[in-house]
Amino acid sequence: MPPSTIGGINLLPEPEKRAIYSKYIPQVLLEKYNLPPLTSASGYNLLQFNFDSGSTDVQMRLFHKVDFPDPILYAHLTDTMNGQIHVLLYILNDPDSPRYDVDRMPDGTPTKFGILKRNVEAEAKACEAGLAPGQVRGGLRMLGQAIEAFEGFIAALGHDMYFVEPLYYHNAVIFERYGFSYQVGKRLMESIHAGFEPEGDLRLKLDGTNIFRKPEAAESVRKRSWAIHDGILGEPFTNVTMYKRVGKSAGVSTIQNCKW
Repeated sequence: MPPSTIGGINLLPEPEKRAIYSKYIPQVLLEKYNLPPLTSASGYNLLQFNFDSGSTDVQMRLFHKVDFPDPILYAHLTDTMNGQIHVLLYILNDPDSPRYDVDRMPDGTPTKFGILKRNVEAEAKACEAGLAPGQVRGGLRMLGQAIEAFEGFIAALGHDMYFVEPLYYHNAVIFERYGFSYQVGKRLMESIHAGFEPEGDLRLKLDGTNIFRKPEAAESVRKRSWAIHDGILGEPFTNVTMYKRVGKSAGVSTIQNCKW
């Protein structure tokens, strides 16, 4: 029987691990950047893994060319306690877009995308350029194709559902739009939306004291997310876990009439 968990895959020889994990890379991404077969010698260094034997998680980085500083695809997956697949982080970067150093301080110290520390100057520039919290570059607008490829990978492992951990408010809203529902955090999301409604407590805190707290942020998912990242909730955005059933949409929405 083929393995059904990350831990099981990680026990396999490296060529087999690479072959299995490469299946959740969307084909359209490979075609866009004309990448060589990732199992070939020429493609080997473009697809990098951390997947130690005995580990129950895997980190994957796919680069469009050697020595480029950022991957076009980064994914961090792990097993849940009952053997389901949990996506901790999934990023699609447009390598042709400008880079904003929100992931590191001026001295090079990692910020964990602004979770541990914040490079506020870089974040302000990213916000002004139309990026969302945590983005070092613009996205590739391929999430739909990426989800389709990932669900093929999930189904091949014998699962009919999987979980994701939205790092920011806007991530959760995007996942809603692609058919995800909430295991934990729906009430929080609904309370956040209510807070940005007219006379809501969060809207009243949009006092224009900085670029992240302009009054118009109430009407934008992206700008709400920046305000939340800036601490407008009084606590970090955490304890939200979502799930999706393969090939099905939950039809959940915690916002109404709010543009991106």
